[in-house]
Amino acid sequence: MKLDTVAIIGVGLIGGSIGLALRQRALARTVVGIGRTASRLRVAEESGAVSRVTTDVRQGVADAELIVVCTPVGHIADHVQQVSRVCRADALITDAGSTKGEICRALAVGLAGGGVFVGSHPLAGSEKSGPEFADPNLFEGCVTVVTAAETASERRVAQVESFWQSLGSRVLRMSPDEHDRAVAEISHLPHLLASALAAAADPQDLILAARGWQDTTRLAAGDVELWRQILSENRRHVLQSLDKFGKVLSKFRQALEGNDPAELVRLLQLGKSNRDSVAS
Repeated sequence: MKLDTVAIIGVGLIGGSIGLALRQRALARTVVGIGRTASRLRVAEESGAVSRVTTDVRQGVADAELIVVCTPVGHIADHVQQVSRVCRADALITDAGSTKGEICRALAVGLAGGGVFVGSHPLAGSEKSGPEFADPNLFEGCVTVVTAAETASERRVAQVESFWQSLGSRVLRMSPDEHDRAVAEISHLPHLLASALAAAADPQDLILAARGWQDTTRLAAGDVELWRQILSENRRHVLQSLDKFGKVLSKFRQALEGNDPAELVRLLQLGKSNRDSVAS
């Protein structure tokens, strides 16, 4: 999928990586970076992630065929509506938000102006943030979920799928609710548990924190405000996943309290089997 102009709102890790991937693959003639912070935009421009930058949304999206909103999930719906008021009538708008239900429900009433919205979520994040960590190969081989709004035609949904495929992604189409239930278990709950494990550690014991503890708690180093928004927006599904996890944790506790080595082995083996089934 080759484009003339792509606008990216929010040029952090994800937005910057999209820009680098587009430019290194020669998939867009012009990539415009839009944001509020001049210093952050300057880093994105100097790294080659974007062709030019601006803090003016109207100016930034004026010529864009595709607009990708890469801001925190709590602001995406508002930013899509803001873009809709000033973009081309035929513009295609997508996002990179980690939740989809709240965003799609907020936009189900229709856009304020022009453009068509099709939701996306590339599962390619990191505990790092900022354009300085952008990677043109970030989406290579990763799964990107596309959630089609009822107002979007099959042609427009296919265009968004083609866009992510051109960056190297494997695309799955899911409903917003299916997406949020799945990522609660596979992405959001692990972050919450990593944070809880790190918070529970006695500071005086951290001198012993070696590779195992560091690997297990790596996600806890993520942007706190970003993850507050994600967990809050998807709280219904995260709570359901917590309940499911709690039942498994109770079984571990019962096996230890009952000194039941056979049950402990069964539970450990179940975890190992599930982990081994996922390619590294």
